[in-house]
Amino acid sequence: MKIIITGAGDVGYHLAKMLSSELQDIYVIDEDESRLDYVQSHIDIFPILGDAKSFDVLSEAKVNQCDLLIAVTSSEETNLLVSIMAKKYGAKKTIARVSTLENLLEDRQEMFRDLGIDTLISPDILAAEEIERLVKKSAFTDNIEFEGGKLTVFGIAIGDKSKLKDQTVGESSYLNPNLSFKPIAIHRNESTIIVNKDTIILEHDIVYFISTPESIDRITEFCDQKCFEIRNIMILGGNRLGELAARIFQDNYKVIVIEGDEKKCDMLANNLNNTLVLNIDGRDVETMKVEGLGDMDALISVTQNSETNIISSLVAKNHGVRKTIARVENIDYIHLSQNIGVDTLINKKVIAASNIFKHIRKGHVDAIANLHGVDAEIIEFTVKPNSKVTQKRIKNLKFPKTANISGVIRGDESLIPFGDFQLKEGDKAVVFCLTQSIHQIERYFQ
Repeated sequence: MKIIITGAGDVGYHLAKMLSSELQDIYVIDEDESRLDYVQSHIDIFPILGDAKSFDVLSEAKVNQCDLLIAVTSSEETNLLVSIMAKKYGAKKTIARVSTLENLLEDRQEMFRDLGIDTLISPDILAAEEIERLVKKSAFTDNIEFEGGKLTVFGIAIGDKSKLKDQTVGESSYLNPNLSFKPIAIHRNESTIIVNKDTIILEHDIVYFISTPESIDRITEFCDQKCFEIRNIMILGGNRLGELAARIFQDNYKVIVIEGDEKKCDMLANNLNNTLVLNIDGRDVETMKVEGLGDMDALISVTQNSETNIISSLVAKNHGVRKTIARVENIDYIHLSQNIGVDTLINKKVIAASNIFKHIRKGHVDAIANLHGVDAEIIEFTVKPNSKVTQKRIKNLKFPKTANISGVIRGDESLIPFGDFQLKEGDKAVVFCLTQSIHQIERYFQ
């Protein structure tokens, strides 16, 4: 499969990294030689220096032989134009990153499809939807639902009174008599551990479970956590993501937006109906306290500055705010979230890259999601007839140790599979795997 990525920024780099172990022919186009050099020094790609809007540059990349072109530069106009050009020159499929939200309206998307752009992706909308999920499940560091909630994967911290603390997974199996859930991975000190029956769970670990709906509350309880009601939300940052988050929450929560730019405040006040917009520098802790920081149930910090977002979240925690979500642009910071005290760090470019990634997968992939701070993916496959996973029970499949068949949806039934389980044609299988193992896993579902 030949893939062309235009834009060697964070989204392009992360996509190329995710694809690097898949034996794809990956071409990356960018006008910035230093960014191309950085990508090439870390990933096996074909770099092309130049403007992707140039026909000569697209010809050099042999766009007429391209299976997929992904336009993810920082310029929406460039992404749209390049995708249209690529399709006209023979690219089989095109994906464009956009920032103008109106372009995502269905009638606009239909127009762009007519022009040759198959899929539009907005990192801001994807990140706002992620924030919404995290607020609704207040005790979780991650929350991903499959098939309308028939199965849920979530991350949760182990408290000092947890029944799992200092126990192996096998020793704590008495807590799961109905086999309605299982732990699938642990995030500990910046490392990801795929669990087995001998894995010991420690206090402060972030444990990722997959569960049927009826067991979620019980898991939360024996992890020594509790989902709490969020009513008051403060959003730091009146940019596009901050406005989208306010729109999502304003009708059901009391929402305050903090923005230091007066013109942005005026715009937000006109665009938002049930939101209090305050012209305050988010670094001014004393003024934030006067405006009710200590009364907030959640702080969502999404300014352009990663350090400001992290520090603001830590200050909020120190003043009793129970849920903190911080946007970071530096991918290296993502692994630090639980270690430094912020509930969840999100990177909208990583979220966008994972969303785009599902369009590249082989087999019958229905959904794909990433966990914050974890170099892993959760993939939902539809099991094809006569595929390798249908031939043997799970324990006999020789599945990679860096992966786990975590859940199965069979018709209307949600199932947690263990060693004796055997998949059937038409099952929806939820698989947790480290990023480098994805191409191995796909062979089992082809």
